[in-house]
Amino acid sequence: QVQLVESGGGLVQAGGSLRLSCAASGRTFSGYSMGWFRQAPGKEREFVAAISWSGGSTYYTDSVKGRFTISRDNAKKTVYLKMNSLKPEDTAVYYCAARYGSTGNRVSEYDYWGQGTQVTVSS
Repeated sequence: QVQLVESGGGLVQAGGSLRLSCAASGRTFSGYSMGWFRQAPGKEREFVAAISWSGGSTYYTDSVKGRFTISRDNAKKTVYLKMNSLKPEDTAVYYCAARYGSTGNRVSEYDYWGQGTQVTVSS
């Protein structure tokens, strides 16, 4: 079992930045790929970014490439999502997720989820 807790969300103006954190606890963090997803009101949860266990491979949805950066610190059992040049359309609840093995970009591929953190970008 892996427990995930997100933090770092908030209200920011368009063009601003935020850094989300996801702290993992429970059984070993080793071998788990991590992902960030988001869900806006009335929309389905969508993939944002993913990172392999080693951190050597990262993946992003097209709309955030060049603006968001996913990273991880395995010693701290924490995954980060640095978000720059935020846009109003980035407004959503952001969720951290974990899966054992290779990365994925679908909700169904992840086994563990955090409770989410709200990100609101004002225009």
